[in-house]
Formats: sequence, C-alpha cells, structure tokens
Amino acid sequence: MSKEYKNGSRRHAVRQFDLLILSDEEVFLCPEYAGAPAVMMAQQQERIVMDVGDISRALSRIAHEILERNKGTKGLALVGIRTGGVHLAHRLVKRIRDIEGTQVPIGELDITLYRDDLAMRKNQPILRKTTVPFHISDMKVVLVDDVLFTGRTIRAAMDGLIDLGRPSEIQLAVLVDRGHRQLPIKATYIGKNIPTSREELVHVFLEEEGEEDRVAIIKA
Repeated sequence: MSKEYKNGSRRHAVRQFDLLILSDEEVFLCPEYAGAPAVMMAQQQERIVMDVGDISRALSRIAHEILERNKGTKGLALVGIRTGGVHLAHRLVKRIRDIEGTQVPIGELDITLYRDDLAMRKNQPILRKTTVPFHISDMKVVLVDDVLFTGRTIRAAMDGLIDLGRPSEIQLAVLVDRGHRQLPIKATYIGKNIPTSREELVHVFLEEEGEEDRVAIIKA
C-alpha cells in the first residue's frame, strides 16, 4: 500500500520499499529513504516566498498579459504540463473567461516519454494521461508550468506538443522562474523571478493537491 503526499507541484509516492520522487525536473528512486518522509521533511526548513494572495495576483496579471500579447482569445489555447501546470492552466482559463467572457481550449500534457534522461533510468517511468481535445495546428499555444528551472521539462513539453500538430506559436507561462537554465529557453509570462541556489528546492503547493496555496524554498 502506498501513501501520497505533496512535494511542490509533484508527488512523493511512498511504498513499502522505495521512495519515488517526482520533482520539477527529475525523478529519483531512493530505496534507502523508504518509510522516512516525515523525518526528511522535519529536517528541512521552509521559507515562504509567495502566499495565496501573491499567487492569485500573479495569475491574474499573467491572464491579462496573455490577452494583451495575443490581442484577445482568437486562435488561443492553453496546455498545462502535468501536474502543477495543469492546475495553473485551469485557473488561467477561468480568469481569461472572467475577463473576456470566452472559453479558451485547454489541454493536459504528460512529458514523461519525452524526457532526455529516459535511457539512464533503470526503473519504468510513471505515465500519466495526455488530453488535448482540440487541433493545435495553426493555434497559439501557451504551455503552462509551475516552476521553470533547467528548461529540460519545457524542451520535453515542446517535443510532445509538436507531435500533436504544428502550432503557429508556442508561448510559455510559469508561476516561478528560479534560474539555472541548461537550455536556451525563456518564459513568455512569469509570475515571479526567485533567485535560488542549485541546492535549494522550490515547492509550489496548490489547493487542488490538498494544500494551502504557497511557494516555498526548502533547504535540507
């Protein structure tokens, strides 16, 4: 039997013999940490950098910026990257609907099979459902994710998106840009730039995952 609990925008799945960690950019299998998530979290210090109000205001601003850049909603669609990006994409679509009175198409993208480290993994990846119930060719597609880090998740997401069609433009909206890029990828819309060290973890907690909205930096 497994337990599920929140690690930013992704989940920790704790089974009897392993700890599977799905983070913004990496997936690890750590048998030596089995059964010890509470101990690990107790050893970490959480520093809040965005609270519920900050997140709400950032999303409202991003929604307005999307509409301004694209001159409305014509030919516009949002696609959230699982998991945190999906929740944020749904919130943005709701805000856009409240502003414009128009429902923008929304999709959900799983990038697992497009990761550039699959060949290095000994364990089977966990696959989630991709749902893009509209044709993306010739559309302006806004990819949505919670944290932009090295850029490798976004590279994988663009590969997955292009397999579905040929959008006229791909834009990127993120709640947090923490820096440390390893690929030449830049967000079009940013909720907040947060300087971090590579040793720090940036966790996005969302109410859709049973948490109070907040962004925290955690250092072990």
